[in-house]
Amino acid sequence: MKAMVIEEFGGPEVFVEREVDTPEPAEGQVRIKVVASSVNPLETKIRSGLVKTGPAMPAILNGDVSGIVDKLGPGVTGFAEGDEVFGCAGGVKGWQGALADYMIADARVLGKRTPAMRLPLNECAALPLVFLTAWSALVDRAQIQPGEHVLIHAGTGGVGHVAIQIAKYMGARVATTVSSEEKAELARGLGADDIIFYKDETVEEYKQRLTGGKGFSLVFDTVGGVNLDRSIEATAVNGRLCSINTRSSHDLSLMHAKSLTLHVIFRSIALLHGIGMDDQPRLVKALCDLLVQGRVKPLLDSHRFRFTEIGEAHRLIESGQAVGKILLER
Repeated sequence: MKAMVIEEFGGPEVFVEREVDTPEPAEGQVRIKVVASSVNPLETKIRSGLVKTGPAMPAILNGDVSGIVDKLGPGVTGFAEGDEVFGCAGGVKGWQGALADYMIADARVLGKRTPAMRLPLNECAALPLVFLTAWSALVDRAQIQPGEHVLIHAGTGGVGHVAIQIAKYMGARVATTVSSEEKAELARGLGADDIIFYKDETVEEYKQRLTGGKGFSLVFDTVGGVNLDRSIEATAVNGRLCSINTRSSHDLSLMHAKSLTLHVIFRSIALLHGIGMDDQPRLVKALCDLLVQGRVKPLLDSHRFRFTEIGEAHRLIESGQAVGKILLER
């Protein structure tokens, strides 16, 4: 089969097309004829060598996939050849990614697309990683409550745009940070109640405007770096802070003074370590249920790429100019 691989760490130009062996499904696995994938920041970090969680070289990247079941491994139930499926299924150590004609996936991480979902199969590839990340943070770890006033950073980003929709589904009031009026309109369309133009307002200013200076009981940092410090400042005393990007050093004095709880979310743990794999069907079902109810939809960047253009897709996401998710089609 054909695949886009990296044979060394480096910039977006390291992707090359190669002929590789077509994989065979083992116990509990299915083989997917790949239709689409999407780009996540983790893949740029794996490609550059910043994180060492990628597949062995030559590495086939990308966790998100949508496609058609091509072959069942022994012991698989609940799926049949020809089923349309999607999930976050690989692209990390021990698991081939989606940038190929075929991909092997553990059946537990896959959802079945049905007509009731009203979302094309290719666009289903934009949701798995970001939804599972946001759901794990807000619902499972932080236990978001109805009526709670929460802050979600980067409301038109990959994880942020789905986090807004999940928070609204759970009955929360949502504030979000954006950089422009165009993005503010997109965030409002996703359900955001309060808009923060982070370039124009300090943390203290929007805390006063939106919470009377108390801060938010729950803050979701999807950016990292200095924004984690801002998030600590924005969180109320005894509040909860979730982050998906903590590969940096910080002074936690203010966090200590406020007695905050920090939840770090790394969604690849299940695939990397096999921990929590039996819980994956519950999480995938949550995504499928919200799709059927029309309560979640992907925000797609206007730029779309073929698999052979994966380097250009990486350049776009690394530029910081992408909106929502970047879709890739085989």
